[in-house]
Amino acid sequence: MIEPFQTTFSVPMTCEGCVKDVSASLSKLDGIQKVEANLKDQLVFIEGTAPPSSIVSAIQNTGRDAILRGSGTSNSSAVCILETHSTTVANKIRGLARMVQVAPTMTLVDLTINGLSPGQYYATIREAGDISRGAESTGGIWESLKNKVLGSDTTAAAEKESRGIFGTVDVDNQGRGNVFLDRPVAIWELIGRSMVVSKSKEGPFKREDENTLVGVIARSAGVWDNDKMVCSCSGKNVWQERQEQVSQGMA
Repeated sequence: MIEPFQTTFSVPMTCEGCVKDVSASLSKLDGIQKVEANLKDQLVFIEGTAPPSSIVSAIQNTGRDAILRGSGTSNSSAVCILETHSTTVANKIRGLARMVQVAPTMTLVDLTINGLSPGQYYATIREAGDISRGAESTGGIWESLKNKVLGSDTTAAAEKESRGIFGTVDVDNQGRGNVFLDRPVAIWELIGRSMVVSKSKEGPFKREDENTLVGVIARSAGVWDNDKMVCSCSGKNVWQERQEQVSQGMA
């Protein structure tokens, strides 16, 4: 059973009518338990089990955009930007994985893909965080300590014990795919490792395969940890950054 978790989103709202529209759209989603909108701060606070990607879509259905500002508590959230390392592709960012830990050994993964060829893809966590050569340099599939100590006599046994096999995502004819997974892992175990999304679960991977994505898993803000409105590096506000992300295929 998935435990409820908290998320906050920046949403452009100008009046109480905006607040009602957004709240009404979110209340129709399965898994939503609580919605609070702060008109002054342009923030929407949500509690429940609905995946962040579904929440963003519901808000966008009201004609407004949304930016995920945080999820879970401090040190319980992570993100992975997935890119192709093919030199023939201009728009390299093709996926995003948002992760939030909701129990000591349970993490929810909201994986969104945009721009791959249709078909089924495997999402795996790799031993290393080295993506200098794309998926080629990420090492083998990360496995639990139990599996490493005891060993596995069969492939089936290895897959059962491996926590690094997160699952599959189906990409449609428009190149889009989304899946919401729950895995028996903690966020701290994933930080610094890499995620690979590919039609091949084990590899070997080819750097020039435009349909193989890879990224390093990094910590992200908890619900109340991210109050940034202007980036100190670029000077751009969150909505300017959002427009750039959308243009690169990040939902």
